[in-house]
Amino acid sequence: MPEGDSVYRLRHRLDAATTDRCVRDGEVRSGSAAGTSLAGRRIEGYDTHGKHLLLRFDDGTTLHTHLRMQGRWTITRPGRALPTSAREKARVRLRLDDGREVWGLDLPVVELVPTARERDVVGYLGPDPLREDWDAADAARRLSSRPERPFVAALRDQTCIAGLGNLWVNELAFLRGIHPFAPIGSTDLDAVVELAARCLRISATVPGMYQVTTGDRRRGSSHWVAGRAGRACLRCGTRILVRDEVAGDPEQRRTWWCPRCQPGTDTPVRADVGASE
Repeated sequence: MPEGDSVYRLRHRLDAATTDRCVRDGEVRSGSAAGTSLAGRRIEGYDTHGKHLLLRFDDGTTLHTHLRMQGRWTITRPGRALPTSAREKARVRLRLDDGREVWGLDLPVVELVPTARERDVVGYLGPDPLREDWDAADAARRLSSRPERPFVAALRDQTCIAGLGNLWVNELAFLRGIHPFAPIGSTDLDAVVELAARCLRISATVPGMYQVTTGDRRRGSSHWVAGRAGRACLRCGTRILVRDEVAGDPEQRRTWWCPRCQPGTDTPVRADVGASE
């Protein structure tokens, strides 16, 4: 699933390519605004909050989208057609005044809202380290409101900190030496919040450091624990453990950790490596 740094980078690519362009024709093809024409509008710019992308038009409307697991955006050059298989997944189409087309593909969330009411769709989110209004103290306060929650569940909660997904939550637990299922209230929240913000910013803005947590960009060496079940810990050599998702429980996604570097709660796990790892 794309995380806050992914969407932040997407925002800047779209911004550089399309801001100030006029939409010659196009439409929303999904959600409550399906069938709404976007022709005649000028793209004023983009914003993000956590994993949410906000595309603002000059007529006072905002296109709010979320990629979730499968969504993506792409731009085709003038005269170049999108493959039929991809066109069938188009949820947003914008043909610009220079002939290029912007496509929102397989987007599970598509909403057209008044710009003045963007808070209706993102106002529930917690502070975002990639925004100018980032508030570390508020993030720590939100995390402390339910001190019994497991570390990984609390950090994934977008109402506490917006933008952290499963990869970053697992890596942060390792970097802080915290067992992923330890109660969030037993940790140094200020230190966790500071590290989370720093990591997300580096990943989002430093060339070559996108979602690299070890400092080593080589394949198989860029993460400490995420996706490394059954392999040797890059720090101590102990076999990385994994606990699979629990069906129907959004707080229990796949979780990885090193039992030596992150000692703590006994949890049913496996250490084998499946094809999906």
